[in-house]
Amino acid sequence: MSSQTIAPVLPPEHRILRRAEVEAKTGFKRAHIYSLMKEGKFPKALRLGVRAVGWDSVEIEQWI
Repeated sequence: MSSQTIAPVLPPEHRILRRAEVEAKTGFKRAHIYSLMKEGKFPKALRLGVRAVGWDSVEIEQWI
């Protein structure tokens, strides 16, 4: 009988990723990201303020 412990699987942590982080994770530049969003092929950005947007980290990871 083995006495191995199994680590619990934690749900992914939701963070807001700014555009530079999304570009780094996907390898896409701003124009391509917005083009894909317009076509419905990329997660929509969340409005953070008048001139700021971000993306849900979990949505980006699932998309990748």
